[in-house]
Amino acid sequence: MFKSFFPNPKLFFLSVVGYAAICVFIWYVFNEQIGEFLGLDLTDKEPVIGLGHFITDSFLLFYGYYLVCTGLFAAFWFTAAKHEWQWWSIAGSAFILFSTYFSVQVSVAINNWRRPFFDLVQSALKTPGSEASENTAGTEEAVSNFSSGLVDLIIIFSEIAFLAIFVYVVTRFFVSHFIFRWRTAMNSYYTRQWNQVRHIEGASQRIQEDTMRFASIMESLGVSIVDSIMTLFAFLPVLWALSEYVSELPIVGEIAHPLFYAALVWSVFGTGLLALVGIKLPGLEFKNQRVEAAFRKELVYGEDDTLRAEPIKLKDLFENVRKNYFRLYFHYMYFNVARMLYLQADNIFVYVLLIPTIAVGAITFGVLQQILTAFGQVSNSFQYLVNSWTTIIELLSVYKRLISFEAAIKHEPLPPIDQFAT
Repeated sequence: MFKSFFPNPKLFFLSVVGYAAICVFIWYVFNEQIGEFLGLDLTDKEPVIGLGHFITDSFLLFYGYYLVCTGLFAAFWFTAAKHEWQWWSIAGSAFILFSTYFSVQVSVAINNWRRPFFDLVQSALKTPGSEASENTAGTEEAVSNFSSGLVDLIIIFSEIAFLAIFVYVVTRFFVSHFIFRWRTAMNSYYTRQWNQVRHIEGASQRIQEDTMRFASIMESLGVSIVDSIMTLFAFLPVLWALSEYVSELPIVGEIAHPLFYAALVWSVFGTGLLALVGIKLPGLEFKNQRVEAAFRKELVYGEDDTLRAEPIKLKDLFENVRKNYFRLYFHYMYFNVARMLYLQADNIFVYVLLIPTIAVGAITFGVLQQILTAFGQVSNSFQYLVNSWTTIIELLSVYKRLISFEAAIKHEPLPPIDQFAT
């Protein structure tokens, strides 16, 4: 699965983690010094509203820093372990990481826009006609100025939104091609080993369907996990800063940076809960693929051999399919109950946290919108397993099936769940 597309996968992914950690450490510790050396101004300023957010000195420095770091990493692996898919697997992965980071920054730019826009709306709605009455006793000029301010902010939002659409389309287009290249690499690798894997139950399905499913799941799941990590890097500082507006939480009372810790605790609780109640699902999904393969295989044999696919045999095989599906339905039932209860509670959790703050009027409507967005982004990122658990289960079942190919190619014993089929 990985050797076919990435050079020396174990060392490669370990180097990715280690190198990324070093680069992130250098960036957060020494970015100001690097900026000063290059003559850039990285001092803290008010957030830039609009497309200017992406061309500040801090962003320009990051673009150059990322390009240099990824270039050095790619050059090392291009030299140390040449691979036929290295441009797609290494350079392509770097591009996906950058485009995902940029799309997250688009969300940050929109969140910066929320405060002035909703504060302006609040000032108008506080008392009907107040904006007009406070300026030249309600003249048309005051109304026009206020309307112009709203229109300007709406235009700024439109510019950011169009940029978001462009980045999203380009990223998805590239990711689709990236994943299909990965599938092509797996297909070529497995078909070259056909004589070693053909005896495994449902071998043809595993090469055709499982590689296709693995690729399609990775397209959504892989991008999602990268997006979650990037979102945490982008919004954790935002949520940390916004926590200054919230002095206490219900029941807990006053703590430092309460929104940050509340998001962390709530997300860990949800992830642990669903991991516990869904622990049996990956194995059942794997068995489901196996009994379906056995039933389909008998039908295929029956097309050419009149002695195969007899009604009694087919009835027994389909009975195995029925039993496994019914087990799946049962386990998914209580899993979905737990998942939906948690997700519905998640919709109002942040409002419960903000009750004391809202009650004393400690924040404006614009700040409230920023808090809701930032908390939601951080919470959803921490809840990656919660939101993707069913997809992860499907990926694990496909992974277990493809592991049989890896074992056969290496002349190792098949996994226990496959041994009785040989």
